[in-house]
Amino acid sequence: MKTLYLIRHAKSDWTTQEEDFQRPLNERGHSDAPRMARHLKSEGYGIEKFVSSPAKRALTTCRYFAETYSNPEIKKVEDLYEPLLEDFSTVLSSLREPLHSVAVFSHNPTISQYASKLLETLMEFPTCAVAVIESTAVQWSAFEEGEITLKAFFTPKDI
Repeated sequence: MKTLYLIRHAKSDWTTQEEDFQRPLNERGHSDAPRMARHLKSEGYGIEKFVSSPAKRALTTCRYFAETYSNPEIKKVEDLYEPLLEDFSTVLSSLREPLHSVAVFSHNPTISQYASKLLETLMEFPTCAVAVIESTAVQWSAFEEGEITLKAFFTPKDI
């Protein structure tokens, strides 16, 4: 059994003049990300590995989760910024460690599209939303071929 946490970055600051890649979180984003991380942990959800888009807003969101889980090691993957659907599959297939759970931080619209594809239902990710998705697969490379189940879906408004 493998557990994938798909997490869209928290709310970003559109008032800044930064390029898209460097856009930071806004005040609400800085509040929602640690609150969501604490919520997941308090509900008993365990995350062993953190993989993130290197874009500032996604990486900052990821860092809040990594701090909450006392695991500062974050793998940055360029292809999770402006990703294609197959980039998520590639990221999962690249996991070689004996991990049971991984959190992947990325962007819309593709994170919503990937979750929709996996779950065969329409999924819309507001900022800082988390989908907890399980697969019966034994290896990450076979995650998509396993029996896929949505175990939970959280948004900042829900918690």
